[in-house]
Amino acid sequence: MRSNSKPQSPAQSSVNIKLILISAFFLLFLLLVFSTTSSTRQQQEPSPSSSISESHNANSTTACPSLPLTPSCTKAPPSLANALIHYATTNITPQQTFKEISVSARVLEKKAPCNFLVFGLGHDSLMWAALNHGGRTVFLEEDKAWIEQVKQKLAGLESHHVEYDTKVHQADALLETGMKEECKVVSDPRSSDCELALKGFPSEIYEIEWDLIMVDAPTGFHDDAPGRMNAIYTAGLIARNRAEGETDVFVHDVNRIVEDKFSKAFLCEGYLREQQGLLRHFTIPSHRARSGRPFCP
Repeated sequence: MRSNSKPQSPAQSSVNIKLILISAFFLLFLLLVFSTTSSTRQQQEPSPSSSISESHNANSTTACPSLPLTPSCTKAPPSLANALIHYATTNITPQQTFKEISVSARVLEKKAPCNFLVFGLGHDSLMWAALNHGGRTVFLEEDKAWIEQVKQKLAGLESHHVEYDTKVHQADALLETGMKEECKVVSDPRSSDCELALKGFPSEIYEIEWDLIMVDAPTGFHDDAPGRMNAIYTAGLIARNRAEGETDVFVHDVNRIVEDKFSKAFLCEGYLREQQGLLRHFTIPSHRARSGRPFCP
């Protein structure tokens, strides 16, 4: 007998397959939750030999229980939720590689929440803010139009427009300038006599003690671009000028001449901790906390 029902179209078959897969994953998820819940409850139940005080503390605690799916304990922070949604719905990825990002992420894992200053507002900015959840992450960007474009999509990021008056083709002359004695004096960049010190940032940039500084801007891939000469020098000066402790400074694109030479000269090879791909990681101690410390070790 011939069936009266119509054969399924490829689209309908695809939908059915998706429904089957979703159902399978959902069932697997429920089994996982049930298994985890049972295991957790067994761990939480006091043994007969447990003391009365231990039993009382276990029953009277007000902290979040370790059971899964507890709304008050598993709610994702807004910064993390926004980052997940953003990167899940775009094909644009951060400019750094996984291995390069991992270097900074390891430091953030230890120090966050902290103060994180980033030269550049890019496709990885939301990621940095999320990794520093609870801390303050500030971005310095040269392109005012780009700032407005990013704000329309990611209004929660804190960014400031800054200007640079140098060009990449001036790098050799500026490197020679940086060797002068006035550029080896540690002070607030606003009062520095060194030509490399950037003085036009918002005042709070100089007043906050930054735990991490990432130099991934300004533009530096052609001769008439601003270049990162001043940014690298100023990042090092800000790190040295903190009252105490140390600052982790990262420089990206060290395959380029400016980033290579200026990071070695002003962040110092003696402070270099790691290089992964195109990223260098320096740890610069406070020079104010120890009088007479040389500019480079």
